[in-house]
Amino acid sequence: MTQPSKKAEITVRFSEFEIPPMQDILLVGKKAPIGPEAVRHMVDALSPEQYVVVEVNHAVIEALVIRKSLLRMIAQEQLVPFLLQETEKIISEGTVIKAQLNVTIQVSRVVDLL
Repeated sequence: MTQPSKKAEITVRFSEFEIPPMQDILLVGKKAPIGPEAVRHMVDALSPEQYVVVEVNHAVIEALVIRKSLLRMIAQEQLVPFLLQETEKIISEGTVIKAQLNVTIQVSRVVDLL
């Protein structure tokens, strides 16, 4: 009789540590262990003037923390509803979700040839 074999497959993804330890956007549930004011203090202490905290009127989400550089590319009035719609399917009141947002801007112009 052969001895049973035990194996484990380990997958590790390494990335640069960021301060604060979040991506471009943080979505805070209404019953999350950290609230909007605590998040505001955290981002102001660790990355002054880089994030804005947007409190929202939503059934599950209390606030979004958004990197200001994103709001220079996409208006807050367009970005916030998009994020709420996409995340309400996966977030619960007690969670905090970090999100990375990649924006590609395409510009095309027609110019007169001399």
